[in-house]
Amino acid sequence: MGSGQVTSSEPFAFQGKHITVAGLGVSGVPAAKVLHGLGAIVTVVNDGADERARAQAAELEALGITVRLGDGDTLPEGSELIVTAPGWKPDKPLFAAAGRAGVPVWGDVELAWRLRGPDAAPWLAVTGTNGKTTTVQMLASILEAAGLRTAAVGNIGVSLLDAVLGEERYDVLAVELSSYQLHWAPSLRAHSAAVLNLAPDHLDWHGSMEAYAADKGRIYEGNHVACVYNVADKATEDLVREADVEEGCRAVGFTLGTPAPSQLGVVEGILVDRAFVEDRQKNAQELAEVADVNPPAPHNIANALAAAALARAYGVPAKAVRDGLRAFTPDAHRIAHVADVDGVAYVDDSKATNTHAAEASLAAYEPIVWIAGGLAKGAVFDELVAKSARRLRGAVLIGADRALIREALARHAPEVPVVDLDRTDTGAMLQAVQEARRLAQPGDTVLLAPACASMDMFTNYNKRGDAFAEAVRELGAGT
Repeated sequence: MGSGQVTSSEPFAFQGKHITVAGLGVSGVPAAKVLHGLGAIVTVVNDGADERARAQAAELEALGITVRLGDGDTLPEGSELIVTAPGWKPDKPLFAAAGRAGVPVWGDVELAWRLRGPDAAPWLAVTGTNGKTTTVQMLASILEAAGLRTAAVGNIGVSLLDAVLGEERYDVLAVELSSYQLHWAPSLRAHSAAVLNLAPDHLDWHGSMEAYAADKGRIYEGNHVACVYNVADKATEDLVREADVEEGCRAVGFTLGTPAPSQLGVVEGILVDRAFVEDRQKNAQELAEVADVNPPAPHNIANALAAAALARAYGVPAKAVRDGLRAFTPDAHRIAHVADVDGVAYVDDSKATNTHAAEASLAAYEPIVWIAGGLAKGAVFDELVAKSARRLRGAVLIGADRALIREALARHAPEVPVVDLDRTDTGAMLQAVQEARRLAQPGDTVLLAPACASMDMFTNYNKRGDAFAEAVRELGAGT
């Protein structure tokens, strides 16, 4: 773990500066308004010119902001700074032109960081391939239980710009950050931060696993108190070792096993802290029971430990960890129990949109009838199937790339019966649930953990989960 003082970034004078905002949408529109309000001369560029983009453009043009639709590749003349939507790929011609011209590129997170006041709330930051939103929400719940004014912000909840510039005064912020956002946030320096896990994802955006991991690792740069890592995922610890942090910042691990000193873990059904206690060689602090975590699936317990570690790094007492975890309710479509029908549990984890998330979900149950498939986004399924094969009673495959999962099942679980649904209309979900019911036996779990994105059949993973829940309700109504 590197060390050394990290000085905060130089102030940036926005008044009269020519600033290009790349992309409309949920981050671009508020960024353009904020910069315009600070006296910058703002030009917004956007690739698309659809009805929504035209409406957003009209709203900004009414304020006196220039908007250029249908051309997001050309650098506007005189640009002194680009503020980009996080989803814009680093290899876009606009950014190459900015590089040649020596024009810096920030994301909305960097902008929010630069606009914080002198007494701004510190950030407790979370990233990882899976579990970010749940962990940040757990963290916010724990901080609230400690009586602190906080909000879950960043990639979820309140926008970071609103949190930084709004009238509400916060003591501390629980911040979810994606790899995209971290890529464009060079001067971010969190109080403490966690990387929950690392698995291949968004490689089409980052270009390689190494680049993806490096962007995740940026979250540790300049941390003040704790860099929280996953003991079971060595890549997260490697990122801590490579980080340049404030003098005295500590590496703190979380584990589902018995914790070593400077770790949080689980002992006989109790979440315990051996990091933020007196004489951590000999002592441990009880924080909560596994039963206080909702739901108590292994990967969710890991999320709870990571949230607890960040809260403890901020000085939160043990009782607030327990109370905050008890008060937390997970979002829909995250290992959500829908119903029991004829002794079979039906669980919606539509949010499991990649193999890493699906593996964690499959590890929480057995025997399982697995509903999977959708858009693979370049993923391969051999490792997932090999690890989960012994838990599978059967599989029902849907979606555009289901053949990839079917082939992995044939290689690694040839005895598992597979139903391949050759239809991609939304009604396929009802048929999938009916087929899963036929395969299931009392005591089994029918698990929607697609390991794929949803956009081949559904608007988003929420709609896919809703379709699953509706199909389960129809089953129940027919019993």
